[in-house]
Amino acid sequence: MVVRRRMRPRGEASYRTRTVRGATYFTSRQAFEDLTIVVQRFPGATPDGPSYVLIPGIGVSSRYFGPTAAELSKHGTVYLVDLPGFGAAPDPRRDVSITDHAGVLATFLAAAGLTHPVLVGHSWGTQVVTQLEVDHPGLVQHLVLMSPTLRPDARRFWRSIGLLARDGFREPPVVNALAIADYLVRCGIPYGLRQMPHMLNDRIEERLPRVRAHTLVLFGDRDPIVTEPWIDEVTSLVPGADSHRVRGAHVVMYTDPVTIARHIREHAQS
Repeated sequence: MVVRRRMRPRGEASYRTRTVRGATYFTSRQAFEDLTIVVQRFPGATPDGPSYVLIPGIGVSSRYFGPTAAELSKHGTVYLVDLPGFGAAPDPRRDVSITDHAGVLATFLAAAGLTHPVLVGHSWGTQVVTQLEVDHPGLVQHLVLMSPTLRPDARRFWRSIGLLARDGFREPPVVNALAIADYLVRCGIPYGLRQMPHMLNDRIEERLPRVRAHTLVLFGDRDPIVTEPWIDEVTSLVPGADSHRVRGAHVVMYTDPVTIARHIREHAQS
């Protein structure tokens, strides 16, 4: 029997105002028991629009989502979340499972009063958001799985590293620069290595049939990590799911943000 702890926030979230190139957003560090996340909130141009919560992949920060967040904020409020140990969130100094990440994310959604947000996960983030949906049914009505990993034949350490390296040759230089800074400096190799077994041992296909949120699957047409047969399998396993191919490799939310945002908005309205 698996016992899931219910995390409690330590105090109210306090957002700091920041302005970059004329755009104002709010950032906060929020602690839930011994796990801390960092959240950036972009107020939407449409106050009564949907709330979008964006979760990046393993080892990287939510900075990848910047262009897509800018597009989505024209239509609703956007939350970029750095989960424990990633991006600006501090290293928790303990083992953190996918279930733990999903739990702290669910606690944040409840503490922020986000009722039925559109939850978007990229790469490893799809493993987290599907775990949340299964562990906390009804919390999310719309789910977006972007470049979902890992396909079964890639769940070996050096195989996954090789595919990631191949993808690097297909991404813009700025994406690779963000990745190097996030992997080596912000996340750090020790914590990243502790997280890798959780990603490699996770069997996302076993819980996809239990996902009840309305689900959209997005993938790049040049992605060496996510193959089209794997996308077909993921889409077929989630009841009623749809899928769309977009331009780009693995980090499609940076390379094709306008198309990605349009698909997410249309999905939120369905």
